[in-house]
Amino acid sequence: MRVLRPSIIFAALIMLWQIIVWASGVEPFILPPPARVGIAWVERWDVILFHTQTTVLEILLGLLLGTVMGTVSALFLAYFATARRWLMPILVISQAIPVFALAPILVLWLGYGLASKVAMATLIIYFPVTAAFFDGLRRTEPGQLDLARTMNASRWSILRNIRIPAALPAFASGLRVATAVAPIGAVVGEWVGSSAGLGYLMLHSNGRMQIDVMFAALFTLGAIAVVLYFTVDAFLSRVLFWQPDTQPSND
Repeated sequence: MRVLRPSIIFAALIMLWQIIVWASGVEPFILPPPARVGIAWVERWDVILFHTQTTVLEILLGLLLGTVMGTVSALFLAYFATARRWLMPILVISQAIPVFALAPILVLWLGYGLASKVAMATLIIYFPVTAAFFDGLRRTEPGQLDLARTMNASRWSILRNIRIPAALPAFASGLRVATAVAPIGAVVGEWVGSSAGLGYLMLHSNGRMQIDVMFAALFTLGAIAVVLYFTVDAFLSRVLFWQPDTQPSND
């Protein structure tokens, strides 16, 4: 059922899409039918695959850098109280600036190549990981901390052996959110300025009125996001095998 249910939902959405095309009589250059998008994907699979490789690389590098930076920042904030008092307001204020508004600046500074797109993805991923992990670190069971202090455990020992393991479920939740939004940063960067990637292909196809190719690139991007999310989710479920799933199951 875990495989059958998503397949049924996907088929139902495709049917709904086709019904909307039939009922509205909309022109293909506005909303192409599913079959036409499928044909475009088959005919242009080599081009789509080339741009897919670029976007996937940008997403993976951004996810790696954003996760590492977010993890280090959360540990730094949790361990040093002085840093927390000074840096936490800056971290919160920085999120008031729309990340998308930084894309033209990043392209100006880092150029039209891979670096600006990776930086964009890193910025989007960084805050969910930092916020979730830091929140988990500061919500450790007080009884465990009191017991550790009674036994004269050092701050580093408490952080390594108690606070970090206790915060891993929160970290996993932040990483899942970061994985879901990771493609946004890469694609926005490609929209602002690039010569490769699915975002570039979508803009290029739209300018040439190749709407079926644009939709094919869009669905390819969606498939990448879904596969990446469930891959990370399965990995985290295996790593955190000791964390029980308390969600009730009625089916």
